[in-house]
Parts: sequence; structure tokens; C-alpha cells
Amino acid sequence: MAKIKWSKDSINDLKEIYKFIALDSPYYAKLFNDRVFEMVEHLELFPEMGGQVPESDDHNVRDLIYKGYRIIYQIKEGYLEIITVLHGSKLLKL
Repeated sequence: MAKIKWSKDSINDLKEIYKFIALDSPYYAKLFNDRVFEMVEHLELFPEMGGQVPESDDHNVRDLIYKGYRIIYQIKEGYLEIITVLHGSKLLKL
């Protein structure tokens, strides 16, 4: 079972997305946040369930897609690190 670590950037990304969605609907902002955390929890048991990130040559850099947002993470020795959460239309800079 892999432990999950969130980078400072990924936490800030998620907060900004929450604020943006909450402008229209605080309910859906909370629902979005809850679902992202649920998806990430599944990575503890299934770390390779996300697809390989095409922008990276590292097969350990993977992503999960939820509602048009990408949850980018890296499989490391003994844990997973959530690198960033961004809208699918934005360019990923690793």
C-alpha cells in the first residue's frame, strides 16, 4: 500500500479550483474536492491505475482525469506524490 503525499503546489492548485467552482456553486465545489480526494485514495491500493503522462518520458509520472481536470502524480519509492491538479486545457510544465 502506497502512502499519498500532496505537494504544496497541488494543494494550492486544488484550493484555486475550489474557489473558481464555488463562485457559481459552493455545493459543486465541495463535491468536486471530495471526489478528487476519493480518486486519490484509490491510488493507495492501485498506484498504476492512472495513465502515463504523454508530456513525460518517465513512466512513473501518471494522471487521473476527473471532470476535465488532470491529477498528475508520480510513483516514488514507498509513496506517491500528487504533483499538480490542473484543467485539461492548460499546458503541463514538469
